[in-house]
Amino acid sequence: MPSVSSASGSGAPALEFDDVSVVRGGRLIWSEGTFDVPAGGITAVIGSNGSGKTTLLQLVLGLVPAASGKVRVLGRAPGESAAEIGYVPQHYAEGVGDAIRACDAVLLGLVGHRWGFGRARADQRDRVDAVLAAVGAEGFAGRRLSELSGGQRQRVAIAEALVSRPRLLILDEPLTAIDLRTQREIVALLARVRDEFDVTVLVVAHDLNPLLGILDSAIYLLDGHAHFDTMDSVVDADLLSHLYGTSVQVVHTPQGDLYMRGI
Repeated sequence: MPSVSSASGSGAPALEFDDVSVVRGGRLIWSEGTFDVPAGGITAVIGSNGSGKTTLLQLVLGLVPAASGKVRVLGRAPGESAAEIGYVPQHYAEGVGDAIRACDAVLLGLVGHRWGFGRARADQRDRVDAVLAAVGAEGFAGRRLSELSGGQRQRVAIAEALVSRPRLLILDEPLTAIDLRTQREIVALLARVRDEFDVTVLVVAHDLNPLLGILDSAIYLLDGHAHFDTMDSVVDADLLSHLYGTSVQVVHTPQGDLYMRGI
């Protein structure tokens, strides 16, 4: 089977923010973003509704400009690294169409998002097969997206984002509308993806609990500012209560795991 690994990173930060602010429609969304996100980890993007999480993703993807400050993505200006970023949107199937087969959707991630792409080369098909197998989707590769469960679609979406060997993988609410068992499977998959594909993972999350076991750090949007810290510092009852605008308790289970709950 062909290798599924991506090119190794340089050790430089995956993201660099220097006094960054963002304005949309004349309104300041957030400001004072100064931090580096190390390469090779899994970082959450969290904040209350309307705090600017989607705007932050769009900034990283080069879709909106910074109003002030400087952003570097994989060592370059936003947009210049687009070929090295894999992106999984919230409503993945809406972007490619329910009628397309899973294997062909992943192939689109390799040959370009266009219809009528013609016959794929053998090496391209081999790459698609290898990535589908790596995410556990080989068993339904020939089925249409409309026939797949939410968890199966999420695996296909991750495969499509990974097939072009990105250095940065961005996922927008990947655990939405899937059951608890499938959430755990996707979380375990993200941990494997980070290691096997040598990729930095940035994941927008509303509920941190399913992801706590794999997260290294978080970008959190609080009081109109963008902050960054390790999970040891972010999983704090006072900070999270302030962040979400409701009382949050951080519980340590007998197994030593962390769990957040509202009180």
